[in-house]
Amino acid sequence: MGARVDNPAGIAERPSHPLATARCAGLLMSVLAVVALAGCAGDGNSQRTATATATALNTPPATATSAAPSHTAAATSTATSAATDTPAATRTATTAATATMPVASPTAMPNDTTTPTLTPDDTATPTTTPIDTATPTATPSATPTSTSAVPNPTIEGPVTGGRNAPFVQTTTFALADVGYEQSEFFMSGVARAYTNVGDFASDGVWPAAPAGSAPYKTRIVVYRPIDPQHFNGTVLVEWLNVSGGLDAGPDWTFMHTELTREGYVWVGVSAQVVGIEGRSGGGLNLGLKTVDPMRYGSLVHPGDSFSYDMFSQAGQAVRDPHGVDPLDGLRPARVIAIGESQSAFRLVTYVNAIHPLVRLFDGFFIHSRGDDGAPLSQAPEPDVPVPSPSFIRTDLHEPVLTFETETDLLILGYLSARQADGPFFRAWETAGTAHADTYSLIVGFGDEGDSLKAAEVIENARPVPGFILCDSPINSGYQHFVLKAAIAALDRWVRGGGAPPTSPLLDVAEGTPAQFRTDEFGNALGGIRTPVVDVPIAKLSGLGQSGGSFCSIFGTTVKFGPVRLAELYPTHDGYVSAVNDATDNAVAAGFIRPADAPLIKEQAAQSDIGG
Repeated sequence: MGARVDNPAGIAERPSHPLATARCAGLLMSVLAVVALAGCAGDGNSQRTATATATALNTPPATATSAAPSHTAAATSTATSAATDTPAATRTATTAATATMPVASPTAMPNDTTTPTLTPDDTATPTTTPIDTATPTATPSATPTSTSAVPNPTIEGPVTGGRNAPFVQTTTFALADVGYEQSEFFMSGVARAYTNVGDFASDGVWPAAPAGSAPYKTRIVVYRPIDPQHFNGTVLVEWLNVSGGLDAGPDWTFMHTELTREGYVWVGVSAQVVGIEGRSGGGLNLGLKTVDPMRYGSLVHPGDSFSYDMFSQAGQAVRDPHGVDPLDGLRPARVIAIGESQSAFRLVTYVNAIHPLVRLFDGFFIHSRGDDGAPLSQAPEPDVPVPSPSFIRTDLHEPVLTFETETDLLILGYLSARQADGPFFRAWETAGTAHADTYSLIVGFGDEGDSLKAAEVIENARPVPGFILCDSPINSGYQHFVLKAAIAALDRWVRGGGAPPTSPLLDVAEGTPAQFRTDEFGNALGGIRTPVVDVPIAKLSGLGQSGGSFCSIFGTTVKFGPVRLAELYPTHDGYVSAVNDATDNAVAAGFIRPADAPLIKEQAAQSDIGG
């Protein structure tokens, strides 16, 4: 049942359940689960795989002034439609002074039978620049204010009609059960595309300027505390992920228990054309206008070249509303942009090319990116690709926190884009994690914060029954617990409370293809440690998976047999004590939230491990 909020004007309803009255069959519900992941192909950023060669940690070269304006859009790409990004295999980046590590020709990962092998964007052989790995820090600059560089869009709503509920793939419980409510708004205006005004180098200093403009009409979805006193002052604006062919909010799904207990406002932005128009070329079309034409039939998207400005305008509407206020009177003190996988690639480009022009967001959470960003512009606008690898520029004064799983390093190629922590940059790498896992695909949708399943190591090879069958159980690591600590750390940093802790790097052996060094149980060494890798009952990996659609980025879980478990944990009390100690260590290090520790400990106590 959807909760609703009194509205004297009688123009809107705010159902709490995202799919409360969608009247969708079980088939559609199964398909929707796919988009809790962020895939590596299709209609988002045409993300690609890259097998990296491990060398020393690298950094972008010293930031230099932009090159003299000259339109150097590399029109060497082929694009199939405005709805999709240019496939990496058909585009070449223009680079001026690429600084990175050597990489071998990409090949498929071992035991990965479904991940395509694609051509790197930058075919030149880059060089390596060793760096000082000392971790500087700095206080974020004053909070950006509304800027004339970003026009205020027209906001309409809250929206009703059609199937009487917003169509967006996030959690499936009634938000009212956790003290939250939901509303949806239409957002319209004129959006700008951008072009490069100089070469784009790997250092991330990407000089850009507005190009063409076009009218648009999209939507935003708002989750906010019912009690205004519970609002903590921070708004998270998520670039909705369209890898599954529809709008999804994977970061809300991963982190919602932290967000609801701490009082964040979450805003999901339909920034890309696929979320509105759906896929072309056959198959299920789950674009908004197809799923609910009565509700969404008036939406207009001019193409993904305009998505960056549309996202900016959503942030502007939240920070400085003119007319209808999507936050209904809540005044944000901080506005942070977030995005996972396909959306993270786009945020890399946003941070490097757009943010210096508008300085609208107070911080950025870039979750599960690969080696590069998304194109700045694409067909039918002039093609403006970006180099590989793409570092985050170092001349910013707003914090950027990048979060990477094992999968992201070795399959998506982030290893070549590793850079040292800096005054306004942190990168977290977490052992025993995959790009998507049992929490993001199975457990998280219904987790209201008290489910022991959230802390359980689960074996499941069918994350979306009837649609996705993997060849072995997918990863069941603790990514979601560390993500919640990450967003809390970034929020504290943006508030001026100090930088997040420095993450140990995952231990990658030199060689081609790169592989993780592992312990006696097969779990990766290094990286952020959690109880499930330090007190293991399974081998947890972001690699080694095969099978159906998307399986290659789901990682693996191989539980230990009873004999090995008995050897490792002769008594149940000993196992529980070890989990408690590992949990306390992770909390003390800042990588697990104190509020999550009791659930992890209780799950161990309720288990049958040991004795």
